[in-house]
Amino acid sequence: MQVRQDKLTQWRHEGQAYPNHFRRDALAGDLHGRYGDMGAPALEQEPILARLGGRLMTRRVMGKASFADIQDQSGRIQLFVSRDNLGEEAYARFKALDFGDIIGVEGSLFRTKTGELSLKVHSLQLLSKALRPLPEKWHGLSDAETRFRQRYVDLIVTESARRTFQIRAETVAALREGLRQRGFFEAETPMMHVIPGGATARPFMTHHHALDMTLYLRIAPELYLKRLVVGGIEQVFEINRNFRNEGVSTRHNPEFTMLEWYQAYADYRDAMDLTETLIRAAAEASLGTTLIQYQGQEIDLGKAFVRMSVAESVRAYNPDLADADLRDPQVLADKLAQLRMPCEASWGWGKRLIEIFEKTVEGNLQQPTFITEYPLEVSPLARRNDLDEEVTDRFELMIAGRELANGFSELNDPEDQAARFRAQVEAKDAGDEEAMFYDADYIRALEYGMPPTAGVGLGIDRLVMLLADQPSIREVILFPHLRPE
Repeated sequence: MQVRQDKLTQWRHEGQAYPNHFRRDALAGDLHGRYGDMGAPALEQEPILARLGGRLMTRRVMGKASFADIQDQSGRIQLFVSRDNLGEEAYARFKALDFGDIIGVEGSLFRTKTGELSLKVHSLQLLSKALRPLPEKWHGLSDAETRFRQRYVDLIVTESARRTFQIRAETVAALREGLRQRGFFEAETPMMHVIPGGATARPFMTHHHALDMTLYLRIAPELYLKRLVVGGIEQVFEINRNFRNEGVSTRHNPEFTMLEWYQAYADYRDAMDLTETLIRAAAEASLGTTLIQYQGQEIDLGKAFVRMSVAESVRAYNPDLADADLRDPQVLADKLAQLRMPCEASWGWGKRLIEIFEKTVEGNLQQPTFITEYPLEVSPLARRNDLDEEVTDRFELMIAGRELANGFSELNDPEDQAARFRAQVEAKDAGDEEAMFYDADYIRALEYGMPPTAGVGLGIDRLVMLLADQPSIREVILFPHLRPE
């Protein structure tokens, strides 16, 4: 670093540090795409001039001429730099550059004897000095936290990291476009709530000094989006940032991204159909295929997703419960004891069944599977099933042993919703920090009438993990939360 600092001092002395007049007219990747198949004679016959800006990544000095690679956001391209083209002084300056320096070059395209498309440099200048050297290798678990903490360096030196976030961008764009093509309205709802709602989670709290009031970072935009449905925006979505004050794991980050959409005059079956369509389109847009590899396993997003109820899945993966009454609290308590799991006396059969499902079923669902008919007890915002009031018209999408989406036919009966909010308040008073608050304004909105509606929340981070073949959520979030250094 001291050597690099000394070079910068010299550049400052000469009045050439950090110039801002250079403008590029091409990207490396675009040049490869446009001229990659053009032969050497054609390139020589009609010279193609280009101005490129990028970071110096490699250099091979061979006396009076050198080869180097520069990298921009689109990729790399080789430079041919010679004393004859630049002159003695400029060539000496080029040889004094360090890896990581950002330079601007102008030249003409040609093809080397080995057939590589390259830029013959006619002029070159330093645009920004890299005072810190780039790492030679970033690999192994010992470097994982450093990569997350210094993502800016990770993106410079790790091609797979750049590809991951390209997949993320293409995935989000495909999801947004898929909904817009179907007439959905994109909304922005508050991120600071007076009452946290829309999911069962422990919220982050803050304080507004001017109003002297406690506010909560949103755990979900659901209740605001459904207010918009009441207001006549009958197909609405938001790609939103959520905050939940919970544990951190390979699947959980305190701050994460969700896509939520709501569609009037539809039910949870319609929502499953659209979820399947959007995920398939996202895979095609970001990967060009629906047959993907995730952590060594092939997952087929092109086939129709399996659909089964919570009870059916528990029976399928627990032969000892095949003929049992899955609404008998004692049967479920015995099973939880067998699994060495806790069982609170206050839990009804629904909560106990879900605990068994999460322990014995969820991790086994590798291929895309919609799990339906969730118990009412664990679904405070979902509509009761018309034929069985103890379960709801709700689904969760499982892929690679984890939940990717949660959706249901929305509860639009204000009296039913008010009763469920009161039950959540009782649970909170009993010590459940994740239970919901009573949202009186939302009940008032429902009293104006909400049409039959289906809604879905799709985890963007987990979907990108799947498509980018990444085992940890930290790999797909540009700046994941870490403890302070």
